[in-house]
Amino acid sequence: MSLGSSTSQHYKVGIVGASGYTGVELLRLLAGHPYLDLVVATGDSKAGTAIADLYPSLAGHYKDQKFQAFEPEDFDGLDLAFIGLPHGLSMDVVPRLRGKVGKIIDLGSDFRLTDPELYPQWYGANHTHPELLGEFVYGLPELFRDQLIGAELIAATGCNAATSTLALTPFVDGGYVKPEGLIVDLKTGVSGAGRPPKETTTYCTVSDNVAPYAVLTHRHTPEIEQAITARTGTEVSVLFTPHLVPANRGILATCYAEPKEPMTSEQAIEILADFYHGEPFVVVNERVPTTKVTVGSNTVHMSARVDPRTGRLITMASLDNLMKGASGMAIQNANLALQLPEDSGLTTIGVYP
Repeated sequence: MSLGSSTSQHYKVGIVGASGYTGVELLRLLAGHPYLDLVVATGDSKAGTAIADLYPSLAGHYKDQKFQAFEPEDFDGLDLAFIGLPHGLSMDVVPRLRGKVGKIIDLGSDFRLTDPELYPQWYGANHTHPELLGEFVYGLPELFRDQLIGAELIAATGCNAATSTLALTPFVDGGYVKPEGLIVDLKTGVSGAGRPPKETTTYCTVSDNVAPYAVLTHRHTPEIEQAITARTGTEVSVLFTPHLVPANRGILATCYAEPKEPMTSEQAIEILADFYHGEPFVVVNERVPTTKVTVGSNTVHMSARVDPRTGRLITMASLDNLMKGASGMAIQNANLALQLPEDSGLTTIGVYP
């Protein structure tokens, strides 16, 4: 597949909420991006703090720049804005930026669901700007690339939803599995909870511990169902259970489905490989995916098995939740929106050990 044409044009971008974990990853990626130039980085809780003081890992590039308080006027004339805020805050920021910047990519979940009635059910509050939901494109390039090229408003896919959706979609799309009762057992690193400390993410709580959370009520459940249904045209039901594990970053989704007809592990892997053939950020093979091999890359690793005893399909995917699951995904979406080479500023190579 084509990754786009080379260009010498540069685009001015800004970040709202640059002091969090997704923000620092965006800052790192933009430092090496050949076409995107950072103009403004806001972080209200860290306004006035030097980027290099909060994140010394970035000191080699951001020597003097400081986090700013959010002022919409600072984004006037920018080509693109990334929003990396906690849930509930983007929905009021987007209307203040729209018209000031060319394109907006929201890394949060405020605009991912198309049905406004799902927000009070899964997020506990009404959406304050439901009229905008239908204008956002869902930002999962491997499944919705055509809609993302040149898009003005993009809701970047969440890390949990991306891993689960990518693992299950090929089997639903081809009609290989029953669409009801899909099961996702997911393990996620602590950085997915964000930079501010919480009782459930302190060292003493997380260390030597594995804990399921939001059992039966996790807010990414309808996002997974919506994405698979939108891509395949088949309505699905998903039972999604995430677990917090003692790791900084990484996600592993182990998904289960019932095949409509008998299949082998070899056939299941072939289905995945055929579906994602030519995708620059997808690796499919017989190796069981692990989280560590994805660190620092924008690549999702996938494989599948069929249990000959029960006949059940197991489809697995791993990715770096801060890269392919957040900031790398946002950069990939930005490249498509600006019609740049899709792999600009991104790597398929992980950091190991």
